[in-house]
Amino acid sequence: MHLRSRAHASPGRGPGSGAASRRTRCPGTDRRYRVDIPTAALLSFRLGGTDGVAVEAAKWRRALEALGYATVTVAGEGRVDRLLPGLAIGAAAPPTPAELDDALADADLVVVENLCSLPLNPAAAGVAARVLAGRPAVFRHHDLPWQRPQYATSPPPPDDSCWAHVTINDRSRRELAAHGIAATTVYNSFDPVDPPSAERRRSARALLGVPEASRLALQPTRAIPRKNVAGGVRAAEALDATFWLLGPAEDGFDDELERVLGGARCPVVTGWPGGDVRPVADAYAACDVVLLPSTWEGFGNPSVESAFHLRPLVVGPYPVASELAAFGFRWFGLGQLAEAAAFLDQPDPSLLARNRAVATAHFSTSGLPRRLEAVLDDLGARLAACGVTGQLGARRYR
Repeated sequence: MHLRSRAHASPGRGPGSGAASRRTRCPGTDRRYRVDIPTAALLSFRLGGTDGVAVEAAKWRRALEALGYATVTVAGEGRVDRLLPGLAIGAAAPPTPAELDDALADADLVVVENLCSLPLNPAAAGVAARVLAGRPAVFRHHDLPWQRPQYATSPPPPDDSCWAHVTINDRSRRELAAHGIAATTVYNSFDPVDPPSAERRRSARALLGVPEASRLALQPTRAIPRKNVAGGVRAAEALDATFWLLGPAEDGFDDELERVLGGARCPVVTGWPGGDVRPVADAYAACDVVLLPSTWEGFGNPSVESAFHLRPLVVGPYPVASELAAFGFRWFGLGQLAEAAAFLDQPDPSLLARNRAVATAHFSTSGLPRRLEAVLDDLGARLAACGVTGQLGARRYR
């Protein structure tokens, strides 16, 4: 596909039954799409859960429905409308092209969430690329292979003239451009929340067994190497706080996590007591400071979530953090723990209010449908240019 620049876009579940029509194809076919309500399928390794990609895909699903789409989810695992186990990370065998084609038969637009971005199931990604060739699709890249050391030599994502590419940060957009693939940046978005209530804070702390007089530092992430749990523990120690790791160990990190937490010189809490899963808003209400010590994040949702929940953030050196900070956030680095401690001793409400205002202006889900509409308008114009007839949302092309 010829590389051309694209506009930069800053930042309900339907029944999933879809439309009765078959998909639109690029030139060389006589099929033409004519339905009143187009269907968008969201396709990934796993959807419907609490991991970052699934959470962000759910927000796009709501935004697509706001734009007039019926939606359906297709994934290898999770709470989805159509389950194809061969799409899952580590699946023994991918779905056949016929199986995937059948699962997407009523989709007029396919949104591919990271399935063809990271080589976590290369065979399934290859099947998806073949099935989607010549179909209107948006490939949303939360990560790119060379951003992970173990995948540094992997090729870039596939491309096609009927596809649009979206990245969740500008760094990835520029890296794709270097590989000849034009993309649009659409940052992750967040539902504005009410400021944390005293009752929610009291209830969550009582469940954790952390008294109000004790300082609580929340790391709301999983435990894998790039999340830098050891850095979070050191930060909690310096802040004279209880360290609270919200997520579990994954990718074989269990033994290392046990070693890191076992050597902590501060109280440690992991997860919710008894395996109870409470809303993440309860965790933000309970804590005094949020820790995001990661060495790499495609976005790093706690960076913006902490702002909406009026909590200060201690952030690690991951590269995209500086891109987000440029919007106007005021955070503390891992090298500024004395300053962070001084803030906790004497909080400055104006800093928290500023961060919340920045988050609201640039990262609210209220603006997501408009941002997606811009992506789809661009895709529709390119489809029309290559002779495809159809409809994306409320607009027909050609």
